[in-house]
Amino acid sequence: MRWSGRANSTRCSRPDALTRIALFQSCTGIDPAANAGALIDAIDEAAAGGAEMLFTPEMSGLLDRDKERAASKLRSEGQDELLAAVQAAAKRTRIWVHLGSLAVVSSGGKLANRAFVIDPEGQVRARYDKIHLFDVDLPTGESWRESAVYDGGTQAVMVTGTPVGTLGLTICYDLRFPALFAALTEAGAQAAAVPAAFTVPTGQAHWHVLLRARAIEAGVFVIAAAQSGQHEDGRATFGHSLVIDPWGEVLLDMGEGNGVGFADIDLGRVDEVRSRVPALHHRRPIGNVSPA
Repeated sequence: MRWSGRANSTRCSRPDALTRIALFQSCTGIDPAANAGALIDAIDEAAAGGAEMLFTPEMSGLLDRDKERAASKLRSEGQDELLAAVQAAAKRTRIWVHLGSLAVVSSGGKLANRAFVIDPEGQVRARYDKIHLFDVDLPTGESWRESAVYDGGTQAVMVTGTPVGTLGLTICYDLRFPALFAALTEAGAQAAAVPAAFTVPTGQAHWHVLLRARAIEAGVFVIAAAQSGQHEDGRATFGHSLVIDPWGEVLLDMGEGNGVGFADIDLGRVDEVRSRVPALHHRRPIGNVSPA
């Protein structure tokens, strides 16, 4: 399936000021080889559609809550064959790839939920380990304890010189922490990636409103590639991969299903919106709250 955002147009008629990006909305399963094949196909489709950069969801390499079954398939970053295949495909097609995240074995023995930005030479330009881990008990009975398996990251990360300018990196649950987005913006980010595997209940309640809020507050493009559908391990994810401009306008909503979607963005909107509502310049440090 293929989607086009409302700002989309054909490559030959697209104004030079616009940058075409692609998002891969997937239903990642328990077989890394099959997932790698789907990612390579998405990279090829993105490049054929004129995209300069492809964004993929959180856990693009493996989505399996059976810890024992998953453990036999997990590797360190240097030994991860899926990562190497994506790097080779990026170099072959000459596009950037934001690999939303992979579960990789870290030096401490736990796992890292790690995002990668790969350039058209196939080189990893940036890495980001998810800072905020999803430890919750949902009213539906679902229970998640990421901290039992993953080490949380400690450092905000952004990468310069991408097709979407200076890109700030976040992952899924990070969306609920606006201070992270504020820090990225103050450091110069023009766009923020939010790859995700949102549950259906939390997605229905909060996905759109939180992503639009982060875009508006930070004055950035928000690019959120998401998992969608009923997965092999039994979980269901919300979908609705989104591209949102700094004014909070939704340029692309991929709904449910799987495939590649395209949107054309104008980075000039960042300065335009920030000059219209200069809230970023009006931020003041807040001290301790004084009780009345």
